Amino acid sequence: MTTIVAAESLLPGFSTPAMIAVGSAVLVIVLLAVFGKIPIGYNLNNLRVRWRTTLMTALAFTLVTGVLTVMLAFLNGMFALTSESGQPGNVIILAEGMTDETFSTLQFNELSDLERLPEVVRNGAGQALVSKETYIIANQEIHVASPGKRQRRFLQMRGVDDAVLTAQVHAATLHDGGRWFTGSGVQESPGGGLSLIEAVIGEGIARELAKDRSGEAAAKAQNSERLDVGDTFEVIERTFVVTGVMKSAGTTFDSEVWCTQSLVGPLFGKERFSSMVVRTPSAETAQKLKNYLNNEFKAEAVNAQVETEYFAGLSESTRVFLIAVTFLTVVIAVGGIFGVMNTMFAAISQRSQDVGVLRLLGFKRRQVLVSFLLESLLIAVIGGAVGCGLGFLADGWQANSIVTGSAGGGGKFVVLRLIVDGNVLATGMVLSVSMGFLGGLLPSLNAMRLSPLAALR
Repeated sequence: MTTIVAAESLLPGFSTPAMIAVGSAVLVIVLLAVFGKIPIGYNLNNLRVRWRTTLMTALAFTLVTGVLTVMLAFLNGMFALTSESGQPGNVIILAEGMTDETFSTLQFNELSDLERLPEVVRNGAGQALVSKETYIIANQEIHVASPGKRQRRFLQMRGVDDAVLTAQVHAATLHDGGRWFTGSGVQESPGGGLSLIEAVIGEGIARELAKDRSGEAAAKAQNSERLDVGDTFEVIERTFVVTGVMKSAGTTFDSEVWCTQSLVGPLFGKERFSSMVVRTPSAETAQKLKNYLNNEFKAEAVNAQVETEYFAGLSESTRVFLIAVTFLTVVIAVGGIFGVMNTMFAAISQRSQDVGVLRLLGFKRRQVLVSFLLESLLIAVIGGAVGCGLGFLADGWQANSIVTGSAGGGGKFVVLRLIVDGNVLATGMVLSVSMGFLGGLLPSLNAMRLSPLAALR
């Protein structure tokens, strides 16, 4: 699928394979129209006269193309999520044998061995950009869930020692009006009782959590679409207050809640760190540091990965979904092809006398074949274009999914955006034209074999 293959292109949003595929389809239609000899107005008039049949056939193409476009847009969103998360110069350190921070537990907490490494970048204050992090998946109750709907969600939480330092490591920034949580990580509760735990959240999960607000709370909210600074939410009977919303669209951090590790770690029974992330000046340096940590680091045996490689590895679910999309597309396309065949066979049986007249007027067999094949392709182009147009409306839709690694057993619950780009639209149109060609070929061959006198009987 050209949808998830990166390739250079002369046109934005279109990969070179997609441009070649679309160009080939257009060339085939143009050549058929040029060398067919029978005026294309004849085909257009037949489509108009048989408008009910034409409409139903075009709707079949629209349905297939529209469904395919939405599914590929979902795939695009998942691929973008894993490919754009992480920094090329970052190295993520997990416990030995672990490939997912969900199950990783580091046994060493001292940073001195890492901070002394010459590959580590330092900020303006002279601090080594090394972030200690605890990754937690919390089971959050949805208090306003409707009957029959899901009553709980899996909420990703990341406990960090120094929010500002971690933000520098991950190149994370906040929307205007927000701030990173303080060292204590708490605020006094206005009504007394337990203190509010400060949290910084991603844009995607901010929209998801906003759905939990009651009608009264939603009416009072300053931002109706998502939680914003000062809004609160609950997890296992503790109240969290939002101090900032990350500009995180298109990354896995879009689905995370960041808090002070010393608070959320004990709260969820995970007091040790899951990972450490080290900032280096370049991708080449990150690769060298990764090799050193895996082979020569003395403090503890670890599994170090370049951060971009780590997130790229969380694409097993994308591959599984691609297989499912391919299988479903083939099944639907085969059904569409047989539907087109049935329609075209019926059309030819009703117009056998037309075929006889065309043959007596001197048109050759291959020209009759081309004429009927063009009709099928015209219906395919119309139906496919409408399907792609409807599918394009899904661009930017929000969806929930899981990204997992090839080792299985782990994963991240993510909020992603569907992406309908040029490759998705090109794939939909090429599939539609292919269905029209294959579905119309056999009936057109049948029309070509009719003799003039037999057709006029």
